[in-house]
This record gives sequence, structure tokens and C-alpha cells, in this order.
Amino acid sequence: MTPFSSPGAAGTAAAGTAADTAHAAQATETTETAQAPVSADWLRFDPASATPVPLFDSAAIRRLEQAAYAGLSPFTLMARAGAAAAAWLSAHAPAGPLLLLAGPGNNGGDALVAATHLHRAGREIQAWLLADPARLPADAARAWQQANDAGVPLQVLVPDAASPQTAPPWPATAPRFAAVVDGLLGIGLNRPASGALAEWIARLGALADQGVPVFALDVPSGLSADTGAGAPAVRATRTLTFIAAKPGLLTLDGRDCAGELDIAPLGLGYPPQDTPAAWANTPARFAAALPGRRHATHKGSFGTLAVIGGSIGMVGAPLLGARAALHLGAGRVHIGFLADPAPPFDPVHPELMLHPVDRLQLAEMSALVAGPGMGTGEDARQWLGVALQAGTPTVLDADALNLLATDAALAALAGAGTAPRVLTPHPLEAARLMGCTVAEIQRDRLAAARALAAQWQAVVVLKGSGTVIAGPGKNAGEHAATINPTGNAGLATAGTGDVLAGMIGALLAQGMAAESAALAAVWLHGRAADRLVAGGEGPAGLTAGELPRAARYELNALVMPGARQ
Repeated sequence: MTPFSSPGAAGTAAAGTAADTAHAAQATETTETAQAPVSADWLRFDPASATPVPLFDSAAIRRLEQAAYAGLSPFTLMARAGAAAAAWLSAHAPAGPLLLLAGPGNNGGDALVAATHLHRAGREIQAWLLADPARLPADAARAWQQANDAGVPLQVLVPDAASPQTAPPWPATAPRFAAVVDGLLGIGLNRPASGALAEWIARLGALADQGVPVFALDVPSGLSADTGAGAPAVRATRTLTFIAAKPGLLTLDGRDCAGELDIAPLGLGYPPQDTPAAWANTPARFAAALPGRRHATHKGSFGTLAVIGGSIGMVGAPLLGARAALHLGAGRVHIGFLADPAPPFDPVHPELMLHPVDRLQLAEMSALVAGPGMGTGEDARQWLGVALQAGTPTVLDADALNLLATDAALAALAGAGTAPRVLTPHPLEAARLMGCTVAEIQRDRLAAARALAAQWQAVVVLKGSGTVIAGPGKNAGEHAATINPTGNAGLATAGTGDVLAGMIGALLAQGMAAESAALAAVWLHGRAADRLVAGGEGPAGLTAGELPRAARYELNALVMPGARQ
């Protein structure tokens, strides 16, 4: 196999094991490095991985790089990164002219090494350096010299001295490229991109809008590797990230910017031996805790859940949650309605038991969900207080969260209890709970989720693109926060949060610990939406009521492999 041949299926299973590894594309480092051949393989990031997938922030990646530099010759890591990128591009980029954009740092050097390999392999390419060659860092300067020596078609496109913040025009002689490679910026970005680089990011955005695939090296330029903030940022079709995946690739703007994700360990061993900033939420994090299904069981074996809410005009919210709980295996599901009169039964699922809230026997419940459609009136305050004093594992959602944010007495009850609690805020509800702005929550979603979990001594599910799950006092190593990689824009519709709350409640009722129940439900919720969209049922027009059946399918695929509902 040549250094640039396709690795076939390019990572067919979970990242992190030999079986998961894409067929190794062997790449010999350049003669200048005097190194032995090194594997330039990459791993496909798989949201269904049965192997844990750690996420490392920029500080950890720099530590890993420094440790590698201590034992490797200069330029070795860049040579490996460029070789891996060349093999990866050969596997994924469409036929036709390929443009590689190289920025002023080592990310640009990676792109130049890849350009050299691709050119030598006979690929039609151009490489444009958007920086002064004389001011490149040492490794990138070496990559630039090698590209020149190899005869790579190169252009230097730097701003005019009179307009240093303005990008030079797109070359009139440039062909129509089949794909573009983003090597503008690496993980070092700590502020929004501006000036000429922001213009180049905008140009890549325009190409993406025209259907030209963009391939990003390490992280899409402009995206924060740590937080996922990206304004502006490149929107890539696919990203090859080096050494390990970063949190920002999976949350906030990360999933829109990164596209499909692959990991190139660069011969440093995988997973890295450092403390992760977070974990990807894959079945490896929760599957072992899912409730099994033996033959000798009955409905009482799988718990009894009550959903409390449904004020006048909002009775649909607890119905959605309760129906989801049925589909996730709760043995019995009650709804306590605040609306008077309460609906007598659910014609869609007559298995549900519907009551006025004052008829619920809370002492008989294995778990509670409080908040869907509850409202914030006096009756809601009263019944939330009752729920918080029940001593039962509880999911607090929607209006229950708004009440906690505004009522000191309820907040005190929430903090005083010892029963497991799961809070499920969206960013606005999180901002209310923390007394800050939505922008502050979104600025660092990992930090916000951790802070909320510590503040409320509860498991927190901070919803959004790349939902973050955090437990109280768990900020490092195996207990770091978790970022969910499943789900899509189809979930941006009314009622999906009610469905998620009911799913978490169902797993709590079946005896799962709060954090495991939250991890599993969030993953299944997103996976259900992915399944529906893959079948043509969205994202536009997907409804919350469609999620429970798809989630049931995904649950049974984990609990009883081969079983399908």
C-alpha cells in the first residue's frame, strides 16, 4: 500500500481498539527526518463506540506534544501529521484539483507536508501560503522548503502592506477546485478570527455554500478547540483531528463546523496518557448499567414513574414524557395533572394512568419527573415542593427549573434533599439558574454544566447542540463531564425536551444511577432523531411524538443485541 492509498472503509467501528482502526495507511517520513516508517492511520469517531472516547483540551494536547518532542527528532510530528492528512485526503476528497490553504503557523505546515506528499503521488493540487515564508515557525518553514524543493505548485498570498487586515483577492487564474483543505489555524486560537484570516474563512464558507467540500486539519479554523465557539469558523465536510479529539469539536458550533470526524494519533499511542477534559457520550459510558430483561420478571420489576405537570393548556407536555417513559421500559407510568379537570385517559396509550395531581400516591413511586407543562403559578409551586420532599429520585425539567430559579424556598428544598436529582436545562433555563446571561452559558458550556452540577449538587443535562452531562464534584479523569455526539436539528421542535425528561425518568425508575440514566437517555434521544432522519423522517417536520418508538429500537439494540422493536 502506498502512503496515499485509501484505507478502504476508513475506520469501520469504534475509535480506540485495533478492530476499530481504519486500515493503516503506511507513510514513510521524509528523508530529512531520518525516521523509520510510521503508521499514518486514523480512527473514525463513532458515536456508538463501545470503547471510551476521551476528549482533550488544548492544554493537554500541548502537554502531549511537548512530551513527544522530548523523544522525537525535530519535525517528526509535523511529518506524521502531513502524511496522515495526505492519506486521509486521498481516501475522502473527490477527484479533481485540490487546493490546500496554509496559514501562518504549524497547522499551515501540516497542510504543506500533505501537499508535498499528494503532489509526489501525482495528485493535481495547489498550495497557497497565506503568510510571509520568512516568518514561519521552524517546522512550518521546513515544510515550506520541502514543498518548494518537490516542485509543489505554490502561491504566497499575503495582505498588502497598506491594508494588512485585508485578504488579497482570489487568484484569477485559479481553477475550479473539487475540494479545499483548511490548514489556516490550529488549536491555538483564543479569540474570534479577524482581519485577513476571517476573510479567508468567509471565502471557504462561500465555497461550502456552492457545494465544494471543505476538509479541515486538526480543528476547523476559527473554532475554539475547547469550547466549540466559532464565529466566524470554517464549516467543514470532514475534519481530521490530531492526537485526540477535542471538546469543541462536539458542542456548540463544533458539530456544524467539524462535519464527520476522524482522529490521527500520529504514532503517539491511543488513547493518550493524560487527564481528559471530558468524554464523548458513547455506549461505553453507560451500556453496562442499562437494566436487563430476564424472563422471570413482571411490571413491578421495572419501577413506577410519575410525571407531574400539565397545567391548563399544557397537558400535552406530561403526556409526551409519560409516553416516552413507557417506550423506555418503565413498568408503570402515572401522570399527575395540575389541570382541572384532568384528562380521563390517553387514547393513544391507554396503558398510562392519569390522575389529578392530588390523587397521586407519591410514596409508591420509584422515580418522579416534575415540570413538563407545570406552569409557574401557586399550585405549581406547591406541588414542586411536595415532589422535592418525597425523597424519590427526580428529574427536574422545564417550569420546575424556572421555579427553582425564582423561589428561594424551593431552591433550598432542592439543595437539602439526599435523593438523586437530574436537572435538564436548556441554555436560557441554565442562565436563570446561575443568575447570568445565555451568552455566558454558551461561552463555555462545559464549565457552565460543571458549575450548575456543583451549585445544585445534582446531575445536570445542559441541552443544546452537543448536550453536556455533568455530575456534582466530578471534573476530571473518569468522572469528567460528558459531551453527547448524537442528535440533529430535528430535535429543535416543541416537546422534545419533555420526551427526554420522561426517558431519564424511566431509567431512574428502573434503578439506574442518576448520571448513568442521564447519559443513556440523552444518547438514545439523539440516536432516535438520527435514526428518523436517516429514514427520511426529518429533520424538517420531525415531531417529538415520533421519538419514543425510535428510542425504543435503539435501547433494545443495546440491551438485547439482535432484538428489534
